[in-house]
Amino acid sequence: MNPETRPAPGAERERLRAAYARRSNDDRRYSWFEPGHLFLMQERERAVLRALSRHGLEDLQALRILEIGCGDANWLRDLVRWGARPERLVGVDVLPERLGDAVKKGPPETGIAQASGEELPFPPETFDLVIQSTVFTSILDQTTRIGVAREMMRVLRPGGSVLWYDFHVPNPGNPDVQPVGRGELRRLFPGSAIDLHRVTLAPPIARRVARWSWLAGLLLARIPLLRTHSLALITKSR
Repeated sequence: MNPETRPAPGAERERLRAAYARRSNDDRRYSWFEPGHLFLMQERERAVLRALSRHGLEDLQALRILEIGCGDANWLRDLVRWGARPERLVGVDVLPERLGDAVKKGPPETGIAQASGEELPFPPETFDLVIQSTVFTSILDQTTRIGVAREMMRVLRPGGSVLWYDFHVPNPGNPDVQPVGRGELRRLFPGSAIDLHRVTLAPPIARRVARWSWLAGLLLARIPLLRTHSLALITKSR
C-alpha cells in the first residue's frame, strides 16, 4: 500500500479489533483435546526449540524477552516452560480485550501492557529476543508493517534476535490476513541476518490426518509444499 493511500491513524487498529471480534473463542479447532491442534502445537514447539538451539539461545533464563501481540499469553507460558524467567518476560498487545486473557492466563510475574507495535514504550536495546507470531499477516497496511518492524529492531540489542512465526501462503477463506514472503521479510529487516525455514503442515490437512494417523501427519509435514508457515531467526547486526 502506498503512503498516499494509507488508512487514517487508528483505522488499522479498528480493523484489527473488528477482525478479532469475528473470531470465535469457542472454536473447537483450537482445543488441546483436538488431535489436529495438538499435532500442530507439538510440531511448532519442536521447530522453535531447534531454531533457538541452532542459534545458541538455549539459556532462556538469561534473556530479556518481548512478545509483540501476545494475545492470551500462550507463547509467554511456553517460554516459561522452556526455561525463561517470568519476571524477564514482557507481552504487549494493541487490543485491551486480548490483554485481559493475557493477565488471567499468563505467568503472574510477567509484564503485560497495552501498546501499539509502532510505538513500543521501551528504551532502545532493551531486549535480547523479540517474538512475533502471526501478527504481521494480520496487518494489511504495509506502512504499519514497516513501522512495527522498525520498532522491534529499535528495542532489540545488537546481536539480539527476532523470532518470527507467520504465514507465507495466502488463506483464500480469510480476507483479514495477508502472507509475508521471504522477499518482504528481507525488506522489513534490511541488514539483518535471516535464518528462515518452512514449517507447519497445512492446518486443514493436519486436522484431518491427525485424527486417524499421527505417523501420516509426520510424513506429510516433511513435504515442503504442504508447509504453510515461515519460522525465522532474524539477527540484528552488532
